[in-house]
Amino acid sequence: MSGTVSLHRMLKASPEKVYRAFTEAPAIASWLPPYGFLCTVHEMTVKQGGTYKMSFQNFTTGNGHSFGGKYVEIKPNEFLKYTDQFDDPNLPGEMVTSVSLRKTIAGTEIKITQEGIPDAIPVEMCYLGWQDSLDKLMRLVEPEIPDA
Repeated sequence: MSGTVSLHRMLKASPEKVYRAFTEAPAIASWLPPYGFLCTVHEMTVKQGGTYKMSFQNFTTGNGHSFGGKYVEIKPNEFLKYTDQFDDPNLPGEMVTSVSLRKTIAGTEIKITQEGIPDAIPVEMCYLGWQDSLDKLMRLVEPEIPDA
């Protein structure tokens, strides 16, 4: 269990808006699953020691997997650290994901590290999945759409 991915992006949105995308169930369900997957958030209590549970479904095959974890550290609009554990016994262990947000002149710098990726998941595929997710995150947070 030594797989790690590290990601870095600049988003043209405020740290507050990016943080909301990680902490509001409808928002995270819209961007976290890679293209071709659906997400259902079953539980989400965003506070230190709080837990979450969600599942991804492959839209092509209908198959899916569920996972959950605990929020380890939270600094609103700046930092999130949480664990991930798959319900599938073939994907053992616990992953730890850290998300850092920093306000810049361009918007928000986001740095994500995910450690402890199960050996059964090729790190390169995990990285590609995150690329999809971050593209969807950008498309959610960057538009400024006023109310009518």
